[in-house]
Amino acid sequence: MSPAKRPAPDLTGQVPDGGRPAPVAQDGPDTRGGDARGQAPGYAPGRTLPLRVEFVRQLRRRRTMAMFGVLLALPWVLVVAFQFGPAGRGQGSLRLSDLATAGGLNFAAFALSVSANFLLVVAVALFCGDTVASEASWSSLRYLLAAPVPRDRLLRQKLVVALAYSAAAVTVLPLMALLAGTLAFGWNDITVPGTGEVIPAADVLPKFAVVIGYALVSQLVVASVAFLLSVGTDSPLGAVGGAVGLVIVSSILQAVEALGSLREFLPTFWNAAWLDALAPEPDYSGMVKGVAVSVTYSVVLVALAFRRFRRRDVVS
Repeated sequence: MSPAKRPAPDLTGQVPDGGRPAPVAQDGPDTRGGDARGQAPGYAPGRTLPLRVEFVRQLRRRRTMAMFGVLLALPWVLVVAFQFGPAGRGQGSLRLSDLATAGGLNFAAFALSVSANFLLVVAVALFCGDTVASEASWSSLRYLLAAPVPRDRLLRQKLVVALAYSAAAVTVLPLMALLAGTLAFGWNDITVPGTGEVIPAADVLPKFAVVIGYALVSQLVVASVAFLLSVGTDSPLGAVGGAVGLVIVSSILQAVEALGSLREFLPTFWNAAWLDALAPEPDYSGMVKGVAVSVTYSVVLVALAFRRFRRRDVVS
C-alpha cells in the first residue's frame, strides 16, 4: 500500500482532514537579519538622507558654484560701471540709481532693487526647482526612495536645503554690495530716494537687516512654485522656467490698473514695500501685507507639493 499523502494547506493556513495548521509568523527579530517587517538591522527612517549629506551634494554641483559666483561678482561689476560712467549725478535727481554712489548703504539698496525682480528670482527658482526634478532626470529618485527614504522625509530634507541655499543667495548679494559700495564710495549716511533726506548710517543699519529679511520672505512664493513644479516633472528647466514665468505674468498683471485692489493679491505686488522701511519715519504696513500674502501662498503651495509627491508613481 502506498503511504498516505499529506494534503496541501489552503489559503487560510489550515490543512483539511484534520491536519496541522500552518505556522503563523510572529513579531520579533528575524534570525536571518532584520526584523519581521523586512527592515535591515539598525535601520531608522529618521536617520535617512541627513541634511549634512544633502548640503554637501548640492554645494558640489556646478550650478550652485556658478550662481553664487554671479551673485558675488555683480556688486563689483556695478561698481566698475559707476566708476566708468559719467561723473556726478543729475542735478536735483533723487532716484535710487542716481543716489547709488552716495555711500555703501545707498549702493546696497540699489543693488538689491535691480536684482530682486529677476536675478534673485532665478537663483531661488533654480535652487528650489532643480532639487527634486534633477534627481528624476538622472533616474536616481527611485533609488533614493528604495534606500528606503520615506517620501515625506525626502521631500522635507530637500526643501530645507533648497530654502537654505535660497536664503544664502538673497543674503549674500546685498551684503557683498554693502562691502563693495563702502570700499568704493565710503561709509556715509544714507540719502533717502524721493525726498533727499539724510539719515545716519547707524540708524539705518538695523532697518537694512529688516529689508534683507523681507526680501527673503517675498521670494517664498517663487520657491514654493518652483518646488511644486519640481515634484511633478522630470525636467528641472521646466520647473525653474515655470516659477520665473509666474513672476513675469504677475508683474504684467500688476501694471494693469483696471484690476484695482485685486492687484494687492498678486505675489509680486508688495515686493518693493521694503523701500518704506528706509524712510525717516518707517512705514511697515506694506511689508506686513506682503508677508501675509507671501506666507499664505507658500503654505498652500508646499502642502500641494507634499500631497502630489505622496501620490506620484515614481518610475525615474
